[in-house]
Amino acid sequence: MKISVDAMGGDFAPQEIVQGAVVAAREHRVGIILVGPEERIKAELAKHDTRGLDIEIVHTDEYLIEGEHPAYAMRKKRNASILLATKLVKEGRADAVVGVGPTGGVVASAMQVLGTVEGIGRPVVGGPFLGFTPNTVMIDLGGNVDCRPDQLLDFGIVGTVFAQKWLNIPNPTVALLSNGAEEGKGNEVIREAYTLFKNSGLNFIGYVEGYGIGNGQANVIICDGLIGNIVVKYTETLGQAICRWLEGKLVGKLSPADIKALTDELTLKTDLADAVGGGPLWAVNGVACVAHGRSHWPEVAKAIGAAKRAVEVDLVGALKRELAAIRGKVQVPTAQ
Repeated sequence: MKISVDAMGGDFAPQEIVQGAVVAAREHRVGIILVGPEERIKAELAKHDTRGLDIEIVHTDEYLIEGEHPAYAMRKKRNASILLATKLVKEGRADAVVGVGPTGGVVASAMQVLGTVEGIGRPVVGGPFLGFTPNTVMIDLGGNVDCRPDQLLDFGIVGTVFAQKWLNIPNPTVALLSNGAEEGKGNEVIREAYTLFKNSGLNFIGYVEGYGIGNGQANVIICDGLIGNIVVKYTETLGQAICRWLEGKLVGKLSPADIKALTDELTLKTDLADAVGGGPLWAVNGVACVAHGRSHWPEVAKAIGAAKRAVEVDLVGALKRELAAIRGKVQVPTAQ
């Protein structure tokens, strides 16, 4: 199996990306294609023992920078590293692609090169993100900032497939995230989406408020990517703040090793990047995985492992089959 990796994505590229790729090549026994400036990648590879590993380089001097508008940047940078890494999947040279941000660039590349599964308009970022509620999936976590009601329903279908196939939940409950549990709450988009979900045939239980995320009130919680991304990053920061507070409170009461073990466990419960590294972009017609932009090498290695798993379980094929089955029951309006 070959995994193409954008060596220039994320806050700590190429150092952390290359190290994570080397670790993944050894631990997950996959071939790696690193895409980016050849000399910079070679300099990083020279720091590691790569004997016996299947690692190659595809050269480009162009790459996306955090803050650039992805669509505009890729028109100017037709050889951007994430774009070339994704094209390797389209050409059959790689089985999956991994990008460590910017998320918008990974999503835009996937849409432009691989397209989406028939019937789904946009790639979707999501999955379990809170260790305290491992059976709760939230979608979208940052891929789609502005959404129509019918697109939120698409997310509900994808989330249902995710919960069924990856969490083994036969009939997952689905809810819309809103500012109140009563029908009629939310903005216009949410209210219109509520009607669609109510008549969809999904196991829809209505609205959940922010409390419902940590309480695990639904298996699948749907929101747009703006809200989802804010929730994830707030949760991560809250976990870090609690860890600092605990460290101060427990000094002298527990050993330094015990304090570290406790705060490390809490971090894994509240930090998506540390816990899972990254995950697949759902609804893409090919395996494309995205990791948190601030990922270090352990998270990069985990994201590559997730890409391998997605290939092994035939993620795209399974999604197509499940979507067809669900859409046979779900009433979906024609997008305007």
